[in-house]
Amino acid sequence: MSALKNIKRWFWVHRWTSLICTLFLLLLCLTGLPLIFHEEIEQLLSTDAPYEVLPKNTPMADLDQMVNTAQRRYPKEVLSFAFIDDDEPQVVVYMMPDLKGKPGTRHAMQFDARTGKLLKDEPPASRQPQTFLGLMLSLHTDLFAGLPGELFLCLMGLLFVFSIISGIVLYGPFMKKLDFGTVRKGRSARLKWLDLHNLIGIATAVWLLVVGVTGVINELSKPLFGLWQMTDVKKMLMQYQNRPLPESGRLSSVQAAYNTAKKALPGMTITSVIYPGNVFGTPYHFLLYTKGSSNLTSRLFTPVLIDARTGKLDAIVNMPGYLKGLEISRPLHFGDYGGLPLKVIWALFDLLAIVVLISGIYLWIVRRKFYADYFLNLSKEKTNELSQI
Repeated sequence: MSALKNIKRWFWVHRWTSLICTLFLLLLCLTGLPLIFHEEIEQLLSTDAPYEVLPKNTPMADLDQMVNTAQRRYPKEVLSFAFIDDDEPQVVVYMMPDLKGKPGTRHAMQFDARTGKLLKDEPPASRQPQTFLGLMLSLHTDLFAGLPGELFLCLMGLLFVFSIISGIVLYGPFMKKLDFGTVRKGRSARLKWLDLHNLIGIATAVWLLVVGVTGVINELSKPLFGLWQMTDVKKMLMQYQNRPLPESGRLSSVQAAYNTAKKALPGMTITSVIYPGNVFGTPYHFLLYTKGSSNLTSRLFTPVLIDARTGKLDAIVNMPGYLKGLEISRPLHFGDYGGLPLKVIWALFDLLAIVVLISGIYLWIVRRKFYADYFLNLSKEKTNELSQI
């Protein structure tokens, strides 16, 4: 009888963890589906003119030239950071009225990375209409609620992980008298859906666990980066606290900072330059983020600190293990590290997860009679087994 009580406990865990998180997980699966193909959708919907056709080995234009163009257009604003795209030949320079302003006041200028030509001057995000992918991303990450929304979805993700683990534990007792993959089509509708729920759930259990765990980690990105800034970064910056702050009009060359970082880490690709004073940087440095070239190392970032006054290398920062785990979890969550074929596989698994969630809702609606009969039969089986001992 202890085995029956144990099964009932696991069933209780599975039922309530699933019930609490199912509707939110269904929303995440539905919004996550287009986000898997966000690059392809952006290219399809883009109205931008194609890039100028140039030889593949054309070097990148001078970053100072692009930054100076941005400053001349907006002389009363400050530079926030520059994004150096390694997929497309573009550099995007971001500016704000001041570095303490809200992110919605930030606007971007897109340059051709090979010619330095200004391609597009976008208005601040607060003045732009909400895009379809922007809507999906906001729903998927924080339900339009910022950090509280992220932490809430993190909790839902934890419940989802527990529901998967409990479902794996229950699969054996529920299906022990049936061959794997059996769907009893000739029986009642609820039995058929239970078999489908169990089959698809156990077949996709590993993927569901991977996506669930990486989703939880991703929702903790802001607290984890905040922890890093309050501990390691704060400790590291103490040695520079007596250094004079660089004046915004007298910063050293951005291109020189780029070249210094490339020389220090020759096998790495520089993806962004964060200006001094940015809340995600330091008051004294250009903070350059670099990444590797392989499928794994391209998701691991190594920050480089360049003195914003002198242009000299100050430090190559070793990211803590929990942030490296966060960086690896992001591509695993959306399946965007193996090209389009892997994205298609991720999308198929996402559709199967939707079937599991909807079938779980259906089974809850018709639960009362079915599970009463199931535990009654299970109790009789255990009683018969004990009587034969």
